[in-house]
Amino acid sequence: MKNESLFKDPKAQIKYWPLWLGIAFLWLVGHIPWRMLLWLGRIVGHIAWQLVVSRREAARTNIRLCFPELPAEQQEALAKAAVISTGEALLEMSGAYFNRQIDLSKRREFIGREHVEQAVADGRGVLLLGMHFNTLDVASRMLGEAMTFSTVYRPNDNPVLDWMIREGRGTYINHSIERSNIRKVVRLLKKSNEVIWYAPDQDYGTSNAVYAPFFGVPAATITATARIARMSGAAVIPVAHYRMPKGRYIIEFGEPLEDFPSGDDVADATRVNSVIEGYVRRMPEQYLWVHRRFKHQPNGEKLYQQK
Repeated sequence: MKNESLFKDPKAQIKYWPLWLGIAFLWLVGHIPWRMLLWLGRIVGHIAWQLVVSRREAARTNIRLCFPELPAEQQEALAKAAVISTGEALLEMSGAYFNRQIDLSKRREFIGREHVEQAVADGRGVLLLGMHFNTLDVASRMLGEAMTFSTVYRPNDNPVLDWMIREGRGTYINHSIERSNIRKVVRLLKKSNEVIWYAPDQDYGTSNAVYAPFFGVPAATITATARIARMSGAAVIPVAHYRMPKGRYIIEFGEPLEDFPSGDDVADATRVNSVIEGYVRRMPEQYLWVHRRFKHQPNGEKLYQQK
């Protein structure tokens, strides 16, 4: 269903009315003071830990696989902290999407922004090697208010949620490009020297993917990062974003990847995963561990409990 039909089809309005109520609630919550917003988000995270079993178990499994060196009680604490952080992210999203009056520039700090500026000054497009930290939505707004950039995304299967995301991000993102439209990504990078955020760190299946280690675990990793870089000549610059105490945020850009791509899909995917892993290890509780990153395994093994 096209998003436009949501506002023209009475049946669609009735079908999705619980979601519309949820969006109205997020709009209201998004206007409360920021630190109270995060406090409420932590409460939501605690509730999710108790009630959202599938996400809790995904976080537990991911942490057990990726941090085998930790004692069991530390693994459990880290998994719980990750789910609580996801609750904070939900409320952050409500503020970032719906509260246009709040000045988030007072809460942000950029590190390494000169790497992006230098690449643009040299006449190159920039492919931001993004990562699914829980702060993704608030960091996107902060970045969009400071520089012009576009993003690659996967349309949500639910048309109401897809509409909310597109509308919420649309005011501060230049272009929202569907993940399947690689040609447009390459064109904007090559001909317009755009800055485009692209995150390859989720399990999108085995099509156009190779298995590369992520925290030592085989992970289905799409090869498009290297393909886009090769076709566009863009600089590939990592970007991570962290939630700090007192409702402040750091957005950090790394140095451009040198000698990338190499032409070896497995080697390139391994390098991408290694770079992302390095940033995740700094604040692992803020990474999106509720996603089943290792859903597809080369031997067909099922690592996650079926719920």
